[in-house]
Amino acid sequence: MARYRDSIHSRAAIAGHPLHPMLIHFPVAALTGLLPVDLAHLWTLDDFWWRAGLWLSGVGALGGWVASIFGLIDLVTVREIRQKITAWCHAILAVMMLSLASLNWLLRYQNDAQSMQLWALYLSAITAVLISLAAYLGGRLVYEHAVGVDLDKV
Repeated sequence: MARYRDSIHSRAAIAGHPLHPMLIHFPVAALTGLLPVDLAHLWTLDDFWWRAGLWLSGVGALGGWVASIFGLIDLVTVREIRQKITAWCHAILAVMMLSLASLNWLLRYQNDAQSMQLWALYLSAITAVLISLAAYLGGRLVYEHAVGVDLDKV
């Protein structure tokens, strides 16, 4: 099998396994699940859904910032990653998304459901779109550029 590219190894890794892709699953699930939870709250007006949204937005934002630390370590310390436009676009989208997710959590935490219901829904929808775009670019980094992939073991 001919190799057309070399692996780009992560510096933020344990035993060669990159930490950033390991840590993004829960924040992505929480922030993606936030949109249907907000729709359920809008449909039923049950406070359970508002409380669930508060927790999902908090877990998603906090977990996303933690995961982003390891992605940032790779971005600034690995020259091959830093040279990829895809990596910078992924990082910029992720920061935009996490900023909106953090604002979403803060608004939920400081206000009641009646005053913030539509704002929370809008922020959740925009966050879901940005997650989709950032995830697509993250997948391109792995599958097209072999970031964090050990091609010698494939």
